[in-house]
Amino acid sequence: MEAPDYNSPQALKLFLEEHGMAMQKKFGQNFMVSPSARKRIISLLSINHNDEIWEIGSGLGCMTQELLKNNAIVRAFEIDKGFISILTEIFAQYIKDNQFFVIQGDVLKNWKKETLKKGSDFRGEEIKLFGNLPYNIAASFIAQTISDNFMFDKCVFTVQKEVAHRMVAKPNSKDYSVFSVLCQKNYNVKLGFELAAGNFWPRPNVASQVVILDALAKDKILDCGDTATFVKVVHTLFSQRRKTIYNNLKSLMPENYDAEDFLKSLGISPLLRAENLSVEQFCALSQKYSSVILKGKL
Repeated sequence: MEAPDYNSPQALKLFLEEHGMAMQKKFGQNFMVSPSARKRIISLLSINHNDEIWEIGSGLGCMTQELLKNNAIVRAFEIDKGFISILTEIFAQYIKDNQFFVIQGDVLKNWKKETLKKGSDFRGEEIKLFGNLPYNIAASFIAQTISDNFMFDKCVFTVQKEVAHRMVAKPNSKDYSVFSVLCQKNYNVKLGFELAAGNFWPRPNVASQVVILDALAKDKILDCGDTATFVKVVHTLFSQRRKTIYNNLKSLMPENYDAEDFLKSLGISPLLRAENLSVEQFCALSQKYSSVILKGKL
């Protein structure tokens, strides 16, 4: 099967109709119809020969085609069974050559299974991650990987513009959130270029932006103690943004340990709010909570 004309909304619409398929809003499906935008985004991955790329949501393969042309080994996570059928036909030769693999289902449920195929100690350093992601998937996926102490070499996402700004937000700003802290804990996060709605079909109702996450060097990653605890602490402190960290932290503290004393021992004012804390302070707080509270070293 030949690939459709990825640059033409009319051709894509006709292709879907001929194969008895339709776009599904619940999956947040949009095709990038701008060839220049596709090439610019792919260039941000800095692909070397035989780099392994995980693509989240391949659709009909417009970005997949670019990845494969750049000699990447692609593992595509796709939830739509119709698209999977099309992908396996369009890229049949790449499948035979062990350059293209399709993983069916929800990436939030399947990504960990794929890592285990490489061994229980595999931490993802050799994999690059790519995708055009709805906010809920982006946030959940990053949280899951951070909780599992799993870090990709590089991530290039296309997300809603406001989501991209949350990912790069700094303390004391309205966009600074749990998502900001989780992204910046293991990655250097920076904004790429904006994408107008006309780059996509169907045209989305929101502005989009590319965001790049480069893995920090191992000696630059801050000790946060138990990573699952780190995620829990960050969520708890942001749970009620208008409350002080002292009031939010109390729910995590055992009865015999005072939250105010705990914060002061770290040089952190109990009167601050979560949005005032740096990633470094969240890590220090989590590290001490893991070692002192969870391990009983009161």
